[in-house]
Amino acid sequence: MNIDRISRWHLLYGLVFAIIGMVLGIYMASSQNHVQHVTHAHILLLGFVLSAIFAVIYRLWLPASSVKWALAQTACHQLGTAVLAIGLFLLYGQVAPEATVGPILGIASIGVLLGAVLMLVQVLRAESRPSVMPKASAAT
Repeated sequence: MNIDRISRWHLLYGLVFAIIGMVLGIYMASSQNHVQHVTHAHILLLGFVLSAIFAVIYRLWLPASSVKWALAQTACHQLGTAVLAIGLFLLYGQVAPEATVGPILGIASIGVLLGAVLMLVQVLRAESRPSVMPKASAAT
């Protein structure tokens, strides 16, 4: 297991969330029922956009990051986002009442927040510039 693989996981998860979010958006548009707009926004922003940003951060700034930290961050973000999306879908689809889903949404939200905090910690511990930038040589 390495950071390149974790970066790829974030990218793949993000693309899956993008497809799910787009399908939900197309369904809402075709049915003219936009009750799931909150779910749609969370899937696209947390699932797609933030996952893609995390993939780029791992690729550019964190190639030497600890795999354990990266796995913990990935698990918190991806599991939290998936549970949050499912919970919101059930809540706004009136499949489950807020009293049932609310605590689950709270825990999932904390998981997503913890994933962001773990990413911040890794970035703060890393070098200050992207790894794709050439290092200054001692000969110049």
